[in-house]
Amino acid sequence: MTVADAAKILDAEILCCEEAADREVHTACGSDMMSDVLAFMKDQSILLTGLCNPQVIRTAEMMDIVCIVFVRGKRPDESMLELAQERGIPLLVSQHRMFTACGYLYDHGIRG
Repeated sequence: MTVADAAKILDAEILCCEEAADREVHTACGSDMMSDVLAFMKDQSILLTGLCNPQVIRTAEMMDIVCIVFVRGKRPDESMLELAQERGIPLLVSQHRMFTACGYLYDHGIRG
């Protein structure tokens, strides 16, 4: 699956780094706790979160996360968009709740 595929599945808007929408995704993690992300994330993952602050992008960079999906319609501010653009990390926004979004990705073959 690619970032673009995940965006379609989640009815998500890609806010930045659309040029990276062809990146491959193999796993996903849903969490609002960045300590859990640091402990449990795998390579080539999507991070689904409702936490909307710059630390999410910094954590994603450290863990080589393919893209970040903000659930429940949370929208990053301009400084977060700039940081993600500098780091080449696509940011997506989905109106789905985290549980539902994770379920949709699971139904399409993405595992934790």
